[in-house]
Amino acid sequence: MHPPPLPPNLESRRPQMFPVLDARDIERMQRFGEVRHFRDGECLFAAGQPSPGMLVLAQGRVALSRRDGLGHSIPIVEEGPGQFLGEVAQLSGRPSLVDAHAVGEVEALVIPPHRLRALLVAEADLGERIMRALILRRVGLLETGAGGPVLVGPPEGAGRVRLEGFLSRNGHPYLALDPARGAEAASLLERYSPHAEELPLVVCPDGSVLKNPSESTLARALGLLPEGAFETHYDVAVVGAGPAGLATAVYAASEGLRVLVLDQRAFGGQAGASARIENYLGFPTGITGQALTARAYVQAQKFGVEMAIPAEVASLRCAAPGAPLTLELTDGRKVRTRTVVVASGARYRRPALANLGQFEGRGVFYWASPIEARMCADEEVMLVGGGNSAGQAAVFLAGHARRVRVLVRGRELAASMSSYLVERLAASPRIELVMETEVVELVGSDERGLRRVRWRHRPSGREEADDVRHLFLFIGADPATEWLTGCGVALDAKGFVRTGAVLGEEPLQAEAWEAAGREPLGFETSLPGVFAIGDARSDSVKRVGAAIGEGAAVVAQLHACLASAATRVATAPLSSPCSTP
Repeated sequence: MHPPPLPPNLESRRPQMFPVLDARDIERMQRFGEVRHFRDGECLFAAGQPSPGMLVLAQGRVALSRRDGLGHSIPIVEEGPGQFLGEVAQLSGRPSLVDAHAVGEVEALVIPPHRLRALLVAEADLGERIMRALILRRVGLLETGAGGPVLVGPPEGAGRVRLEGFLSRNGHPYLALDPARGAEAASLLERYSPHAEELPLVVCPDGSVLKNPSESTLARALGLLPEGAFETHYDVAVVGAGPAGLATAVYAASEGLRVLVLDQRAFGGQAGASARIENYLGFPTGITGQALTARAYVQAQKFGVEMAIPAEVASLRCAAPGAPLTLELTDGRKVRTRTVVVASGARYRRPALANLGQFEGRGVFYWASPIEARMCADEEVMLVGGGNSAGQAAVFLAGHARRVRVLVRGRELAASMSSYLVERLAASPRIELVMETEVVELVGSDERGLRRVRWRHRPSGREEADDVRHLFLFIGADPATEWLTGCGVALDAKGFVRTGAVLGEEPLQAEAWEAAGREPLGFETSLPGVFAIGDARSDSVKRVGAAIGEGAAVVAQLHACLASAATRVATAPLSSPCSTP
């Protein structure tokens, strides 16, 4: 079978996507799997169903095809002896995104996810080739929408934009259809007759249909949430999957700790939504936040990190000094862990506008991704903010919108934005800077979304208004630490987490530290076994590089905490938050 063409940017990399292993390579892989036989026409794995892992073909051929819940099945490629089946989902045992059927009698080496991860680490050069292929295959699926759900609804509908953002930011393929432009999408709406608030319809790979589901409901339907995670005791639970949390996960798991990462939205945090980061070390031409954090996300899975996204933490509980730490989720589930790393970062502030909530997702946005840029093509856009994230977003949007009007409360940008971004904004003919100005009114309707914005020049009080359908808010951030209220973790006056011992101060939670038999480590909070890093930490440097550095540095302190607990357990009956539950 002649393989169908790949997207142009991937066609030249086909040999890397579908490499042929030689006999020596396969021999090195034998100890990681077991040989199985499949009959002609037998399904090796199916889209939406858990796969057995990666399959290395020794005999016969296997046809791969992509399928969606609408009944379409399109050939992808046919693989033969020396080739292997799998993509990134096989690292964590998540459902397959494609179908695979035997063409003739097939003999294959089946390598389950945990053994695949061991192979990638133990056989470095072979593992590099396999990992590159797994990643490129996922990229191909993302670009074609293969194996993911089908979203049916108007492109600017709040529900569709929300779910597109969730899927794209979590690196999961999907296909979006506009019922006004396709008979098949229109027939689905006719069949299910949804109300406006029930759009979009989401057709899952198994054919089931959801009506405007929550992110959590969709994630469960797609098998993205590891249900068994909440029955396991972890060495480290990381709350937040931004650069700091992902760095902690990669370094901790690579050093043998059992790690769970939880995030209520998507991996990457605010950095993941950055259109382009140009001052991150090692990337002289810049890199998108999505690309940078997606690499870290896959890297963490390579070392066996378990990911629970979306999973929102409601509270941290430690009943008494020496009791195990428990994270309680908003859905009632619980996570037991020996240590906790607070990497929940910060979220953009919401201005005090009476009807702001009415337009969130319907004209008002807190990040600028290709999804939002698509809606802004050749239109007037307003952006509020004077920090680096605002500058990156303005430059990105200027490549799509007719004009980007940037409103800044301050008198100048130099104090809050990197100079290269200030210069970029000043040089762009599509960007208009309006200083010492704030938004005072939003005008629109539930049916049509945002339609008009009024703003005020602060020194003079002069007000102006214009027709604006897309308003982006990047006006500083507040710490996402409300879930720590009442657990004994000390916060500063602004809500950021205090860490380390402070000279001259009586230690907080003195009873807990007496039980621990030591003082707080540098990134440790006022509660033994609980650490804080990145944007959520008081006095941290709010930069991607700094967050990654803190994520790496905290792992040494986690080891020290766990080691001190192990020593106490060996010499006394008293347990601690860092001891094995």
